[in-house]
Amino acid sequence: MKIHYLEIVTQDVDASVALHSKIHDVSFGVADENLGGARTVKLANGGTLGIRAPMRDTETPVVRPYLLVHDIVKAVAAAAQSGAEIAMQPTEIPGRGKFAILIQGGIESGLWQV
Repeated sequence: MKIHYLEIVTQDVDASVALHSKIHDVSFGVADENLGGARTVKLANGGTLGIRAPMRDTETPVVRPYLLVHDIVKAVAAAAQSGAEIAMQPTEIPGRGKFAILIQGGIESGLWQV
């Protein structure tokens, strides 16, 4: 397994960006609208960390890992068969691949296919 995208959703994006910038001595990019306005930085494993504000009133702060999969449709079907709630069906982000969000036991995680 490989974390392709690690997402932090927070009410205070600037504070989180400043914290991680100082701790890890990195510089985040400008808001990327294709990723919900997330400010991003590359991870040492080749993945990406994105920090963004909630996109809707019902979205609460969360740290959500997106694991890389070869076939997102098959992976989502397997998750659903295992009892996971599919919070976001496979959705394409132009130039970045497809992602999905699932919830199992109150824990949110994501899948990503490039």
